[in-house]
Amino acid sequence: MAVLKKIDPVEKILLAKNQLNPQAMEEVRKNNLQNGKFLGRVLVDHGYMNVQNLLETLSEELGFPYIKKEQYPRDLLPVPDLEFSESYLKEKVIFPLETDNGTLTLAVFDPFDWPTFEDLKINIGKDLKLVLSTPEDILEAVETWYGLGGSAMDRMVGDISDDDADLDIDPENTEHIRDMASEAPVIKLVNHIINQAIETGASDIHLEPFLDELALRYRIDGMLYDFEAPPKRLQSAISTRIKIMAKLDISERRLPQDGKIRVKSQGKDIDIRVSTLPTIYGESVVMRILDRGNIVVDLEHLGFPEKELKGFQNLIKKPYGMVLVTGPTGSGKTTTLYAGLSKINTPDKKIVTIEDPVEYQLKGVNQIHVKPQIGLTFANGLRSIVRQDPDVIMVGEIRDPETADISIQAALTGHLVFSTVHTNDAAGAITRLQDMGVESFLISSALLGVLAQRLVRVICTECKVQYELDTETKAELGIRQDRSVPAYRGKGCKNCNLTGYRGRMGIYELLIIDDSIRRLILSKSSAQIIRDRGRKLGMTVLREDGLRKVVRGITTVEEIMRVTQADQVT
Repeated sequence: MAVLKKIDPVEKILLAKNQLNPQAMEEVRKNNLQNGKFLGRVLVDHGYMNVQNLLETLSEELGFPYIKKEQYPRDLLPVPDLEFSESYLKEKVIFPLETDNGTLTLAVFDPFDWPTFEDLKINIGKDLKLVLSTPEDILEAVETWYGLGGSAMDRMVGDISDDDADLDIDPENTEHIRDMASEAPVIKLVNHIINQAIETGASDIHLEPFLDELALRYRIDGMLYDFEAPPKRLQSAISTRIKIMAKLDISERRLPQDGKIRVKSQGKDIDIRVSTLPTIYGESVVMRILDRGNIVVDLEHLGFPEKELKGFQNLIKKPYGMVLVTGPTGSGKTTTLYAGLSKINTPDKKIVTIEDPVEYQLKGVNQIHVKPQIGLTFANGLRSIVRQDPDVIMVGEIRDPETADISIQAALTGHLVFSTVHTNDAAGAITRLQDMGVESFLISSALLGVLAQRLVRVICTECKVQYELDTETKAELGIRQDRSVPAYRGKGCKNCNLTGYRGRMGIYELLIIDDSIRRLILSKSSAQIIRDRGRKLGMTVLREDGLRKVVRGITTVEEIMRVTQADQVT
């Protein structure tokens, strides 16, 4: 007689709503992860699902409202007529919200914990109305109203004793250090720091030691913001835990180290690049978050104006020649190049890239990670790439004369070459190559175009308001005083973490190399002369593109002034 397998109600709901990958469920069973626990908790804790998606799906199916921290009571104890112990509420992960006409409204994470609900009904003599909420919000409310108060960070820090976080541990005693960093409270604390960064959309996590404090900062939309940090006493435990995750040498605290962590968060594989740097107050740790599924590889969605988009698309479809993208670090150059490669990535083309490092993997593209310590530099790798019969080559960055010369030669011998240089504007890329010793006649023959770009933060749509530019700002931007220019800014709200911005977009300056500019290159004209000629040919400079986006309500005047030069005016 066949035995029917009992299906967990959460599994049934999530599979029916296409919110759960069947393979993930097999992993849960295979590794015996559930073991009597609420399946929702298991899926969230092991990164198979985002807690918000879980609760929204259960809310829709079960008809229980889903509430967030902002909807919890703020001023008075919600149910003063009922006595609950802090330990009981934390153990069951529940929070009493209000009583009305003999009914208690209860915030819960596990809506299928029927034994607890039945016991409550009997003991308090009331019916229950369930609402769903995250365990973090529930426990914070319990701590606020029934405990000593404090945040999620406070609760995790409180679980770690001073003995476990002794900063004076003998650095040679690696076993003791490893044991300390491998205990559950420290693991939970580091996971909280990483998950909080991913949930807020941060690109980098900075843990910086100072004399009497440990600072935690996240880079969100290109800007660093302070977040609640662990106490200084946990500095050694946290850095050691991160080094264990990144497979670094935990006994080496005097030299910089680099490593990589792969975690599963919100159902996606996240790569984290880890860099440690010894400072006078301990090791500074920076983690770069690389969400391989989150990169925009569609040129149409990067913010290109119509004319520049058409011009850039024409350049990347040329059979051979060189296309350069220029801008400072963090201006989105690599993303633009990836988007361009994706546009032309067809079965009839062989595409090879050499990068430092390979940040995102592109399907159908051969990608090489430079390793200077073993002799695999940009120049050496590029020589080998040319012998691989490629159609398209991407060089992560032209840093030296040798790489510049080989890239130019490749462009002249029938290859389409993409690369980046660090200059302030498009015309400056030409003089930078000349400064590296590349002959002007080679540059004029090989170069097809140069794209300069910056990233500006986008105004939050939830709190956007309009205002009129003041006289001083108009003067700085070169706008006539009698001209009315609409401008917008974000007031700041919970949707944008009170910053007024959410997301980023590019502003662009595209210099197409025509015969007149080739003559200027041959005569070694200055970048300013080349730039002026480009403007006469219709080139829009960075600040002009930025001001267009200001008028359209996409970004703010402050952002444009922050990332562009003062001489780029309308």
